[in-house]
Amino acid sequence: MSKIKVMNESLANKIAAGEVVEKISSVVKELCENSIDAHASTIEVSLIDGGLKSIQVVDNGEGMDRGDAEACFQRHATSKLIREDDLFFIDTLGFRGEALPSIASVSKVELKTCSNDIGSRIIIKGGKIEEISDADARKGTSITVSDLFYNTPARLKYLKTEASELAGCVSLIEHLALSHEKIAFTLKNNDRVLVSTSGSGNLHKCIHEIYGLNVSSKMLEVRASNDDFDLYGYVCKPEILKSNRNHFITMINDRVIKNYEINRAINDAYYTYKPDIKYPIVVLKINTDPTLIDVNIHPTKQDMKISKMNELYELIVNTIKEALYKNLLIPDAIKKPEYNEIKDQYVEHFVKESETKFEEYNGSKEQGQVALDLSYEEEKESPTILNEELKKLVLYPVGVALGTYIIAQNEEGVYLIDQHAAQERVNYERYLKALKESKQASTGLLLPITIELSSSEFLIVKNNLEVLENLGFKIEEFGLNTFVFKEHPTWLKTGYEEESIRKILDILISNQGKFDRVKFNEHIAITLACKMSIKANMHISNEAVEELLNELTACDNPYNCPHGRPTIIKFSIYDLERMFKRVMN
Repeated sequence: MSKIKVMNESLANKIAAGEVVEKISSVVKELCENSIDAHASTIEVSLIDGGLKSIQVVDNGEGMDRGDAEACFQRHATSKLIREDDLFFIDTLGFRGEALPSIASVSKVELKTCSNDIGSRIIIKGGKIEEISDADARKGTSITVSDLFYNTPARLKYLKTEASELAGCVSLIEHLALSHEKIAFTLKNNDRVLVSTSGSGNLHKCIHEIYGLNVSSKMLEVRASNDDFDLYGYVCKPEILKSNRNHFITMINDRVIKNYEINRAINDAYYTYKPDIKYPIVVLKINTDPTLIDVNIHPTKQDMKISKMNELYELIVNTIKEALYKNLLIPDAIKKPEYNEIKDQYVEHFVKESETKFEEYNGSKEQGQVALDLSYEEEKESPTILNEELKKLVLYPVGVALGTYIIAQNEEGVYLIDQHAAQERVNYERYLKALKESKQASTGLLLPITIELSSSEFLIVKNNLEVLENLGFKIEEFGLNTFVFKEHPTWLKTGYEEESIRKILDILISNQGKFDRVKFNEHIAITLACKMSIKANMHISNEAVEELLNELTACDNPYNCPHGRPTIIKFSIYDLERMFKRVMN
């Protein structure tokens, strides 16, 4: 008797559902992407209990006739691919024909759709059609999914709490809205609006509607192209940072993706502008020829293979670096309140604390939207101060607070400068400039420095002696696992030669197998700059303060220490007058 049999359609769909439908947001994603492919201009998502009870997606797209409405629940039924060659020119979000049959196989689905004068209503339970009837002639499609995984309890138990599933849906809709700013998105949970965008077609306004004024006012526009890629979007100033990479929102040909190499490029572009454990808000749209990408590598289509990744990496890094360099990066001490804080609190705490707060928000939704639109228009008109203009600032020191923060002033306001971070930036740029010199000046040591290493460390250093010699060191082997340093580059700080050499050797050893000369130089400059700078609570003279301020404003980037912390914070005259009630608006 034959052991190999072809599995039935229902079982195949349930297996596919395990790959395509992982959580509530997976269902929302697939349904919304179908609406986008149907050229909808408005998409409304309504959840009950975070989607655990019911998910409804309503759009005003093209809709379907009766025959297409029945066929769309068949496995691999699609209107988006006809020939094999179409796989190389995918310009839609869906194309496999797996989502609807997979969802229908593990839930109860009600479909209402219309493309002409007569609408259709189809009810499916567990993948089997139970009812087909006429429906209202409203152009577009409405799909309601209820009791997800009711017939697959093993999958049901892996759904998370209502709050977690809801947070995933909020994040998804925000990302879809940013990738399709011409579409008006609305997300409701238990009839409460959590996300609402206008579909204006203005990406900056869409960022404003999602993140609020505090974030949108700190975004910098980026735009660049090369032979293969067009890049457009917004990146935030380093004063707005998050604790994870969830706000790296990247789209290729309007598809939201999570790609390690692109995320690495964004993070590398902010190198020395932020701490390693913090991440910026970035919204990047990348357009390219469909033949250069392959989205058919993951069931959820959230990643893709990209040809010419090196060229794209360079484009992203250089474009973001240029935007950060050119624009003002001194953070204001007084933060404006963010319009959508109540929404965020609701998502995070809605089980206990949200009821009262959200009632206040929901009750004034129309007034709030008007205020948001007005604040956006006001914020658009504020001029951008460029880096070169700001570096002409003249700061007059007036004292030091807490032994750490230099107080300075000019005609624009009062500035607080972290003395350690400021000198760290000055030293970093000095070291980095010296390290980039093609020929290093060196000086001899009166007493050579002997450094003993472990056997493995000794071999790594021995294999990279040329790197150290190019930096200006004169080194010789001196017995077992030992080197003697007879000369060192002139930029090493006097009195700290041995400590500096040990730090450089540690960096060289830690970079074995993935040596990058540029990052090696930067790492040396950062490490030495930190060690050789004045610390907090160290007294410095008025003359030293004045010299430090002059050196800081002359820096290429005077706004951050090489670890990304701000060097300087501004209290504008208006901020001070508002704090002391001299002005009341």
